[in-house]
Amino acid sequence: MFIIRLAYFNHEYNNQPLLTVNPNQLTSYTMEKTYYNPEDLKKFPDVADFQPDLAKKFFDYYGSVFEEGALSAREKSLIALAVSHAIQCPYCIDAYSVDCLEKGSDETQMMEAVHVASAIRGGASLVHSVQMMNKVKKISM
Repeated sequence: MFIIRLAYFNHEYNNQPLLTVNPNQLTSYTMEKTYYNPEDLKKFPDVADFQPDLAKKFFDYYGSVFEEGALSAREKSLIALAVSHAIQCPYCIDAYSVDCLEKGSDETQMMEAVHVASAIRGGASLVHSVQMMNKVKKISM
């Protein structure tokens, strides 16, 4: 069994629920007027239309990843929220904001997770300046 934690649809894939977030809990601060259409998220299970075998593998994998393990479901949700910000996925940000709250995280913990992701992403960009410095030094000689 797998569960995809996405906030904007009430749909099933292979007779399994894909929704664990109550849409009534979403606020007016979700993606209402953006480039990304929240209604498109309802189509996520449709990725199976063109490649059902790979979709099943993905959804099974996804569900397995979020099962309780060495990390709690709450910790995994915080990681997912942080990664959602790093990869800038508005669907994921909305879904995991709600999921984190449902799993007992508070705003301070959620923001701290986002800051960790931001520091890593910023550091990854900044460390590439060494490449630029090496190139500049080489051609300046």
